[in-house]
Amino acid sequence: MNPRIDVVVCEVGLRDGLQLVQEFFPTAEKLAWIEAEAAAGMPEIEVTSFVPAKIVPQFTDAEEVVTRALGIGGLTVGALVPNLKGAERGFALGVHKLNFVLSVSRTHNLKNVRREREESVADFRRIVEMRNARGTRPMLVGGLSTALGCSYEGRIPVDDVRRFAAQLAEAGADEILVADTVGYGDPAQVRAVFKAVMAEVGRLPVGAHFHDTRGTGLANVAAALDCGVRRFDASLAGLGGCPFAPGASGNIVMEDLCFMLDSMGLRTGIDLNRLIALREILERNLAGTEMHGAIARAGLPKHYVAAADRPLAIA
Repeated sequence: MNPRIDVVVCEVGLRDGLQLVQEFFPTAEKLAWIEAEAAAGMPEIEVTSFVPAKIVPQFTDAEEVVTRALGIGGLTVGALVPNLKGAERGFALGVHKLNFVLSVSRTHNLKNVRREREESVADFRRIVEMRNARGTRPMLVGGLSTALGCSYEGRIPVDDVRRFAAQLAEAGADEILVADTVGYGDPAQVRAVFKAVMAEVGRLPVGAHFHDTRGTGLANVAAALDCGVRRFDASLAGLGGCPFAPGASGNIVMEDLCFMLDSMGLRTGIDLNRLIALREILERNLAGTEMHGAIARAGLPKHYVAAADRPLAIA
């Protein structure tokens, strides 16, 4: 981790935020978004998903977007992959980080990637083996979707989350990402799940992906921070949702997350004013799409001093 950053945030709006948008978001505008957010200090951006264009037409420009994003110095470029075929596309392009998705909910995994969870784990092993055989080292993230709840199955047992985290770690994941895909989680549940996962995978980094479906998103971030988590996904203006998870409204708002972390004395490396100004790109391309965000409405507090300009409040 960059010594000038205490918490790594990753923008997922270009993938998770746009996957439900029916109208094609122009490639040039996606690139403008990526470039402007990187210039605002965003260290990681998940720029696309390597899924068949017939399933999600929004990502027909995946190769062009990735190629251009890789030219931005200092930016970690990520992409979501549901299977080995998607990973092969990522390897060929030289993506820095591939985020593999496995749903802890059996029903959701069958609907999302059309296979059993154990088959997903086996596929992830093949991806790791292919990466190792190539001699390249893109980071491979083992993503645990619906880890705190599922629209089909309800609350997910903590032991199931722990068990699949262990399997992905054993298979060779460089990082584990625990995702509350439908916004079921509450702070007490977050503590239980993350403590179990982090105890299971040892020193392997564990990140969090929260949705604010029921208004608990930032409270869940605070609970995860208490557990030692220092990696969080979010999306500009809170865009996002899963097409195979009914009721899964947007991600936590990136602007609000960065403000909360910064106000706690945790440095993200993000220029808050430049981040808020970026919403204009979304507004001119997503007319009629609901935008979220408290800090965008209220603005920064008067006489606000950024974390980088004051002593740290917590480690």
